[in-house]
Amino acid sequence: MRTGITPVAVACIAVTSALLVPPTATAQVDRVADPEWTTPRTADGQPDLQGLWGNKTITPTERPESAGGRAYLTDEEMAAANRQRVQSLRDQDAAPAQRTSAGGQLGAYGSYWLDSGDTVLSTGQTSLIVDPPDGRAPIKSWASDTKAYYLAHEGEHYQYLSTLDRCLSRGVPGSMLPAGYNNTHRIVQTPDHIVLQHEMVHDLRIIPLSDHPHIDERIGLWMGDARAHWEDEVLVVETRNFHNRGWIATSGAGRRLKGILTTSAMHVVERYERVSESTIMWTVTVEDPNVYTDQWTISTPLTAEPDYVIYEYACHEGNYAIPNILAGARMEEAAADAGTQESR
Repeated sequence: MRTGITPVAVACIAVTSALLVPPTATAQVDRVADPEWTTPRTADGQPDLQGLWGNKTITPTERPESAGGRAYLTDEEMAAANRQRVQSLRDQDAAPAQRTSAGGQLGAYGSYWLDSGDTVLSTGQTSLIVDPPDGRAPIKSWASDTKAYYLAHEGEHYQYLSTLDRCLSRGVPGSMLPAGYNNTHRIVQTPDHIVLQHEMVHDLRIIPLSDHPHIDERIGLWMGDARAHWEDEVLVVETRNFHNRGWIATSGAGRRLKGILTTSAMHVVERYERVSESTIMWTVTVEDPNVYTDQWTISTPLTAEPDYVIYEYACHEGNYAIPNILAGARMEEAAADAGTQESR
């Protein structure tokens, strides 16, 4: 579904930049971890990660310049950013839609149509990306150029449009990245499998707890081929065997990462560690030497949402967006051709 809406960045990160020296990275874990916490066990003895977990946030994927190069916010800055977000949503809802009799700009959605969060991450991070130290993915120039080409030519062919718009898949780790809505994930465990249900675009991952070999490297998949194992209390998921038709990020919240291609060389390692009754720390490292100059890592808390209800995300039924986009582009071309003929 296309909304044209990009989640609000943490615009006031630098508002109180002179207040306090930011706490260390270790202190950020202390903001969400319970030192007395003991992870419960499933009936077969595994650490119990089951339940509904959300990750909506206004913290941007990559570190903005307003952060002044700092990786973490102070408590005062976190509170200021959250207050500003609430006020911006009120202003958005209070503003009348701009309509004209000639079919002009209709204005943005009200905030009640979206669910992208109204707080920064509880860890105080200034970006989801924690490595490299500058908080930005080390994207190669050809990948950025290809993304720009797709954007400039998206009306020419459906393959230039987002896989989210096409209701195919947000991929890995894209399915776990925050979006404008539907930011909840269900974890189910059996003795020999981990199941991850992603609310957005109906993606479902059934991951064996096994060390058996991955499928033939010549077979590429939208969600890749995953294997999981436990390292003490931490669930580690390793995924490879991707094809070259996916995007690393599909929604506006991905910012500069939206539209960056994946290739068959991509290798993704996720870590799920429950640090309190209400928090799982999710960390993912992406490596793709075809696309990036080095590997990079996202770390973000997942927050328990036990009362949330996931409804079916029937994206593809009635998805008229793609044919309408392409038909609209053909009409624009026809109008341009007609104007050229008239001017001769």
